[in-house]
Formats: sequence, structure tokens, C-alpha cells
Amino acid sequence: MGNRPEPLSFKDLKSYSLYERKSKVSLEKLGHPFQRGARFREFLESLPQELAARDLLEIAQAVVEARKAKRPFIFAFGAHVIKVGVSPFILSLMEKGIISALSTNGAAMVHDAELAMAGITSEDVAEALKDGSFGAARETGELLNEAARLGAEGPGLGRALGKLIAESDFPYKHLSLFGRAYELDLPITVHVALGTDIVHIHPSADGAAIGRASYIDFQIFSRLVSELEGGVFLLAGSTVILPEVFLKALSAVRNLGFKVEKFVTANFDFIRHYRPLTNVVHRPTLSGGKGYSITGHHEILIPLLYGALIELWEEEDAHL
Repeated sequence: MGNRPEPLSFKDLKSYSLYERKSKVSLEKLGHPFQRGARFREFLESLPQELAARDLLEIAQAVVEARKAKRPFIFAFGAHVIKVGVSPFILSLMEKGIISALSTNGAAMVHDAELAMAGITSEDVAEALKDGSFGAARETGELLNEAARLGAEGPGLGRALGKLIAESDFPYKHLSLFGRAYELDLPITVHVALGTDIVHIHPSADGAAIGRASYIDFQIFSRLVSELEGGVFLLAGSTVILPEVFLKALSAVRNLGFKVEKFVTANFDFIRHYRPLTNVVHRPTLSGGKGYSITGHHEILIPLLYGALIELWEEEDAHL
């Protein structure tokens, strides 16, 4: 008991007035209940001006300001974004001229093409894996491997697939991001890791063509990144491939003498991952830009961002 510490007395602690203290939260930042029948703009204004709610509105504002200044908004996304049903929101942003370019991975081609062809996608992997039928859909393999063959001849993988879908008689081609990008003459690049996509196991697969077509897309993507000064790069749902591709492209264009320093990046995903945070949000913006990360489900976040963008876009148009 002889080593028992003596209780510390706080009688001489210096205090100050609460009313004079600098505080992070104030009444004007509090949210307020959304009233039934109100407009979406009023819903946005009802959100607390803190953390992710504040960041979402700041990202939307940055996109609108960039596009009004004729700077790019590159929307990069993984296949999950298509699988959760938000393609129509992205299509609308493309058609309104808000999205200026798109980038994705090989799996997104699969889901986009299958929706265009048949209005269905995303098989039961666990069940199909039992007999080895996973990934063996004939039409999917034939279409995407034909896109690789055509893309390797010059246009790149994304544009080649877009052309095939746009010029097809697929019943749901109006829902294809690739097909619509081709029709709107918007760049859409695909960054493939060989062996990761179901079409790579098909007899029609040509590794050389896939690699060549995707490499052309990397060169196109690098050109897009070289013009990113003053723009916005948003990543949704890719944890490895697109963050790595973005970082390499950014380093290459800076090495070549392009000024890409002040721009906004954002990452939307339902889990916080190392590469998107490091390679998209943090490192690229150290020279003067700003990075955001919002954790949540794409089927909620992207429609919310869409609503904010449309409200701000139309508000800007009204002021012109």
C-alpha cells in the first residue's frame, strides 16, 4: 500500500468562459427535419453542415464550378456501381454534359454489356462455381473479346465496346454507359488486369488484343489526367486497379511537364480502403488540391450526389 499514488487535485486548474471559446459546432450547422412535400433542394438544405453531409455538397459544388469553367469531371467506377442499379443516374449526368469522361475496370464491361443485351446480369457465383459454369456465358465472351480485337486496332477497348453496343440491336442498349458514351463522343476507358474477368477464360479471348486495347485506353486516360487542372476526379467502387492506374497516370503526366496540381478528388465506397485513400484522396492533392472520402453505399450516395448536382447545375443556369 506504500506505493499507492496520491490523488491529483484540480483546485488550481485554469478555466475560461464557454462563450469565449472557439468551437467547431454552432447552431447554423445543425440539421433540421425534412418536411413532407418539400423539394429536393430543401432536403439538401436540411442536412447538417458537418462531416460527410457537408463534404457531399462541397463535392457537388466543385463539380459544377469545374464544368461551368469548362474543366473536366472524370467519373471512375468499378463494376459494383452498375450492379447496384445506378447507371441511369450516370447516364443522365453524361447527357447533361456534367460528366466529361468515364473510366472503369474490365468487370464493368461485363455487367454493362449483359444489361444491354438481355436486361440481366450478375450470376450466382457460389452456385455456378460448383460445376465450373461460372463466367461461361457465350454471348458475353464473344462480344467483349470482339471489342478487344477491334479496340487493339486503334480506338481502345472502351470506345470499341461502345461502338458495338451503340450499333447493335440489343433491346436495352439505351441503358449502356459504353453505348451512350460512344453516341455522345465521351471518352470511356477500361483498365484490365488479365485473368480477372470472366471473358478471359473464353475460347475467343486474345491476351495480346486485350492487353493492347487496354494499354491504348491507359494512354487515353493519361491524356485526360493531363488536363485535370481545375477539374474533379471521382472514384466509386474500385479498391485496387483504378487507384493504381490514376496514380501512375498522374506521375507520368507530371513527369512530361503537364501542370496538374490544383484539382479535387473524391472516393465513394462502403469500406475505407488503403489505396483509394492514399492514391486518390491524399497523395495526388498534396500540391494544392483537395481530397474527400465518403463511406457509404453506392446505391444511396450516387443518387444523392446526382440530386445535389442537378440542383446546383440548374441554379447556375438560372443565374446566367
